[in-house]
Amino acid sequence: MKRMLMIVIAILVVLWLRSAFYAVDFTEYAYVTRFGELQITRDGGRDAGLHVKAPWPIESVTRIDRRLQSFDLPAVETLTRDAATKSVDKTLAVDAYLTWKIPDSGSADRFLKAVGSVEQARRILAPRVNGRLAAIIGNMPLDDLIAVADESTLDARSEKVRQQLLGDDLRAKVLTDYGIEIVDLRLRRFSYPEAVRASIAERIRSDRQLRVAAYESEGRRRAAEIASLAEKDARTLEAEARAQKTRIEGQADVEADQLRNDAHAKDPAFYAFLQKLKTYQALLSETRDVLLLSSRHPLFDILLSPPKP
Repeated sequence: MKRMLMIVIAILVVLWLRSAFYAVDFTEYAYVTRFGELQITRDGGRDAGLHVKAPWPIESVTRIDRRLQSFDLPAVETLTRDAATKSVDKTLAVDAYLTWKIPDSGSADRFLKAVGSVEQARRILAPRVNGRLAAIIGNMPLDDLIAVADESTLDARSEKVRQQLLGDDLRAKVLTDYGIEIVDLRLRRFSYPEAVRASIAERIRSDRQLRVAAYESEGRRRAAEIASLAEKDARTLEAEARAQKTRIEGQADVEADQLRNDAHAKDPAFYAFLQKLKTYQALLSETRDVLLLSSRHPLFDILLSPPKP
């Protein structure tokens, strides 16, 4: 019996001494306390591995996840603003999600003292972030939230809201008070209550009609510019064609005169004969008078005695 008791005591002593060893994983902080007082915080990023401490219950280890944490925020309903009447507009439900982490060992100490657990962190962060989100969305006109836009405009609008949510004051306050670094905060979607969906749809249709009118106006303007440029090009082409025609005709007249001069230079007498025939032809064709001519008239000399070749 005494021997069995010694064996049990030996086993308990071994187990008790075994509690003096603890391992630190890369994904965690090891928060070592002695009777509740902090002794050291080991960061898994640089202190991962096996370590030694005083056996339990003299010293104990609390582990904190150092990885990125993410959770969905509770949906928040807020009233939007009507920019035209400067009054309250429609109710809008906004869903968002938050990512956070504990950045260093000093922040881990603040986290354990002020928060204690991941679930408690969610309960602390959710109302603070949702209050800020409701204030930002409430100051934005509803038309800015539902307006139809291209992808780049939507991205710019989402980034603007994100930067307002992630203000330096919120990040710094949360890090100082709770040891939590807010990494990112993004909107997931907008939801509209059933009572306001008809008016929201009407606003979307109105916005699209305005865009259609703008596109049509831009199309007509561009069509007028294209027609004007085409007419200008047509006038330029016509002027160039007329100038080329005049140049070609002038060149042809010069070549024709040159050909006639060369032909006339080969037989001047025959050329004079042809010119006289043209003159008499014009004289006789332009009158209906009866001419009584002597047989010795020069006209008969041309007809009866043409030039010899």
